[in-house]
Amino acid sequence: MEPSTAYLCRPAKKSRRTTIQELSDDALCMIFAFLDIFELIRSSAVCSSWKKIVQKLKLLQIQYHRKHKKDANGQCLTSSSARSLNEHLEHLAMDKHRSALMGCNANVFQQRCHSSGVNQCRLKMGHFLTGVGDKVMRLWSAESYKCLDEYFLPDKAPLIDFDFDESKVVGLVGDRMCIWNRTETRTILSSRDGLFTKGLCMRYVDPEAAIGCEDGKVRIYDLYSKKVTQIIKMHDGPVTCLSFSEDQLLFSGSSQGGIVSLLDLSSGQPVPLQTTSYNSAGIKTLCFNPGSNYLFAGSTAGHVFCWDLRRRDRTLWEDRVSPNVLYSMHHLRNDKSTLVVGGIDGVLRVVDQDSGEVMSLHIMGEERSHASSGSSGRNVIVRKVKKLSPGERIDLLSKACRPKITCLAVGMQKVVTAHNDNYINVWKFK
Repeated sequence: MEPSTAYLCRPAKKSRRTTIQELSDDALCMIFAFLDIFELIRSSAVCSSWKKIVQKLKLLQIQYHRKHKKDANGQCLTSSSARSLNEHLEHLAMDKHRSALMGCNANVFQQRCHSSGVNQCRLKMGHFLTGVGDKVMRLWSAESYKCLDEYFLPDKAPLIDFDFDESKVVGLVGDRMCIWNRTETRTILSSRDGLFTKGLCMRYVDPEAAIGCEDGKVRIYDLYSKKVTQIIKMHDGPVTCLSFSEDQLLFSGSSQGGIVSLLDLSSGQPVPLQTTSYNSAGIKTLCFNPGSNYLFAGSTAGHVFCWDLRRRDRTLWEDRVSPNVLYSMHHLRNDKSTLVVGGIDGVLRVVDQDSGEVMSLHIMGEERSHASSGSSGRNVIVRKVKKLSPGERIDLLSKACRPKITCLAVGMQKVVTAHNDNYINVWKFK
């Protein structure tokens, strides 16, 4: 039986909602003309339509030449030089992002987002989605902290894992998959009950989702035909984490034996990736960087493993970055230099992707500088970020300043963290 759309409700609105699609190209061009080069780079990452406008009007090139005191009007860029310039601009943006994460000029914006504790968050296109532990997922603006939408679960089954894109939210709910349409129709699609027995994690890349299960198998599910297309035995123990690449490479980790496996969905044969040590540590989190072909895994003992997938017979590096379990790791999509790691000790660590060196450690400061009520109508608590010295005793620091990080997501000069409580923290680095 298909769930009713009656479960889908919107936050109360005083006026008609305006979407970015309702702004004309001319209006967007006028707005973008006032932005500096880094603001343009961030705007182009919001959605595909904005990116096309920025590229079509060559706004990045114009701002680049203005920044270097050159006349952009007389420039005629070839496709190769424009591509080279875009690569250079991306490099500048990543350098700015890296230096911001390594600095100490940052604030944490705390907001009560749910009535009960939530332990998962996802960040994309300037929005973050929160859930797991509550009966609703909420979409927030990372700038205004305003609740933009709500996605209610269709029944009493628990939400286990989720992700989203411009058009939909995909969630593993109990033993079935649900898809919430983000358009005005507000429909919800659901697979039949009992399709995924004891599913533990989920990742998707259109048109397929991968579900890791307690029996050590990964089930590949077609989002649109609503059928399981493949069942692959990946581990002897439960599959506790997944990562999914756009070219159909699937990575899975297990809480038993410290094994990480690689699967090419076109061939259907899993290949275990080799580690040189720490084999007794269970794997809690995975993160794949398609730009560098690096795969990262975090363990229950605080280790991070890195593989260069161009050479799979050994790890590129292995390091114990924390004395305690790591729950989550993430990086900006185009960033090939920094990896942000969080776990049970509540410390936000910035790790070098090439070497495993911990470049900076952050917690929240004890004092709350002020509480403000923004456009969201909710109280937002602002706290300074405290940068720790490398040898500082973490166990002596107040746990109120470092609640365990159950999940994190990285955006441009910002990190969103969930802590299995009512609050979501947005760390903004300058």
